[in-house]
Amino acid sequence: MLSRRLAGPLEENHNMSTTTLSLDLKKEVLLSLYHKMLVIRRSERQLVKAHQMGLLHGACHTYIGEEAVAAGVCAHLRPEDTIFSTHRGHGHALAKGVPMRELIAELFGRQTGCSRGRGGSMHLFSPEVGLMGTSGIVGPSILQATGAAYALKLLKTDRVSAAFFGDGAVSNGAFHEGLNLAAIYQLPVLLVCENNLYATEVAFNYASRNPEVGSRGESYGMPGVAVDGNDVLAVYQAAEEAVKRARSGGGPTLIECKTYRTRPHNEGMRDYGHRTKEEVEEWKARDPIVTFQKRLVDDGVASEDELEEIDRKIQSEAEEAFEFAKQSPWPDPDTATTFIFSQDGVPADAPPSEADGPAAREITFMQATLEALAGEMERDPTIFVFGEGVGKRGGNFNTTTGLYDLYGTERLCDTPISERGFTGLSAGAAMAGARPVVDFMFWDFALDTLGEILNQIAKMQYMSSGRLKMPILLRGCIGVGHSAATHHSGNYYPIFVHIPGLRVVMPSNPYDAKGLFITALRCHDPVLFLEHRSLLGSKGNVPEQAYTIPFGKAAIARQGSDVTVVAISNMVGLTLTASEQLEKENISVEVIDPRTLAPLDIDSILESVHKTGRLLVVDETFAPCAIGAEISSQVMERAFGDLDAPVRRLNGVHTPIPYSPALEKALVPHVEDIVRSVQELMAE
Repeated sequence: MLSRRLAGPLEENHNMSTTTLSLDLKKEVLLSLYHKMLVIRRSERQLVKAHQMGLLHGACHTYIGEEAVAAGVCAHLRPEDTIFSTHRGHGHALAKGVPMRELIAELFGRQTGCSRGRGGSMHLFSPEVGLMGTSGIVGPSILQATGAAYALKLLKTDRVSAAFFGDGAVSNGAFHEGLNLAAIYQLPVLLVCENNLYATEVAFNYASRNPEVGSRGESYGMPGVAVDGNDVLAVYQAAEEAVKRARSGGGPTLIECKTYRTRPHNEGMRDYGHRTKEEVEEWKARDPIVTFQKRLVDDGVASEDELEEIDRKIQSEAEEAFEFAKQSPWPDPDTATTFIFSQDGVPADAPPSEADGPAAREITFMQATLEALAGEMERDPTIFVFGEGVGKRGGNFNTTTGLYDLYGTERLCDTPISERGFTGLSAGAAMAGARPVVDFMFWDFALDTLGEILNQIAKMQYMSSGRLKMPILLRGCIGVGHSAATHHSGNYYPIFVHIPGLRVVMPSNPYDAKGLFITALRCHDPVLFLEHRSLLGSKGNVPEQAYTIPFGKAAIARQGSDVTVVAISNMVGLTLTASEQLEKENISVEVIDPRTLAPLDIDSILESVHKTGRLLVVDETFAPCAIGAEISSQVMERAFGDLDAPVRRLNGVHTPIPYSPALEKALVPHVEDIVRSVQELMAE
């Protein structure tokens, strides 16, 4: 029996409980904890050596001094349990089961690395052992682990998820939003704060007036504990209780582990501008491995010779891993662009049967997407919807009307006003096997989530070399024309078209809305489904049965021979009306509706320009750096010889959107503007 005190050597500095406890643990468990800490330490020492030799090509954030936390928590996790970590994630990776050779090879940038050379020190992936990723951005691990826990609960498993994060994340919005969401949904997640007193070079006692992280759990309605993070048994017991609680449906736990990194924030950085040598030496004297080794010997668990033999074997393994990494091949440069999207692709086109046909009955745009969602939720139990008011209320625009009565609160889940939180949560849920639909109401609200969408959701498949999928659908209304003013009228899609890893869908009619929505719900990639508010009540002929429309396939909305007009979203209908007027002037307009902007069907546009010799792009959003600029550039580069006149663009005015109808109307293209632009183009 090995006895210890909960507080250990830090009680006088950290005001922790001094309850005397005993742990009746088998020798194999105790030696396993010791072994795991040593694996981390010896691996990190090899990486320090490699950095000094110039073998690393970027950052190296070592975990030396904090090994007890990863070892103590991960000892209770099964391979199928998931963990999410930070830029200082080497120890968590090794404790969860990533082989030393794969970790070291990753920092060497080699093909045999756990992220296949795509991640380095800050971006480690090994979903095979439950390591779902480490992030160079502070905070996402909290949201993603919470999301994975939501998926695990939805899938009716007893698996758990864990987030590791530093004291710096406690000042981040992800901490507050993540803990609140974990608590209100009673999710099976461990939230493990490694309080090492400094976030890079900012002291925690400066960054926060409340020095106790563990006590904050109560504020969110969950248990919160603080333990000596240099005492592996203190961590082990706290994690044991938290895991049992999570597996039994008792919800989340916040665990603060008070510890210290004894190396610089990043190898090669100065270390004594923000802390003193004396402080570092004081903490080295509390080394978690040395103190645990002494206790194992003093309590008769193992002899010094036995522990030294364990150390020799691990050191040999670390040296072998070092040589393995040096000899491993570099990734093939030809693979640098693979895994941006899922290798499984998107569903093949499945058009309606001739019996029903596209003219089966007339419904609205919003009814078409609701019908698509209802059918897919019945077909696929992993689909759930997150958003404000999507439950009993049925969504701000009736996007989920009637579905709550069928599927209940877990699959039609109302959220707090916490866009970053529930978007990051949905990302973690997608990584863990669910298919989230995030309903933002207005796309303007999604701007609070840019970091989660651009840095996490869009990059996850690529960084994991395709081993993680990101089947998440992000929907919201766009568009000017309802006196909604500047925070409810945004057209921001060019920002997202620019980002690799995202699919951007913008249907213009009910038929396309249903088919593209089903495709999006079956797609393994993140899809932005943007719905112009003016189109929601528009009607069209839509078949009752399910059908898909492939991404990257434009529609010819109107055949013509004199001029091509590429119209985006709501501009399609206005352009069709303008085309009818122009027909009376003997001007034949071909109207192309891209339907998706990422991927963009440029070939259909080029084919049309080859026939007509003229091109106008009509888009409601601003002209600078918008999709019209991209289309114009590609046509100029690839079809210059087909052009009888320069490519022209018609866009909204480059200004925020005002409230007054008179001001609002002056800022976006109308039918008469399209007619005039075509006339001017034909005159050139």
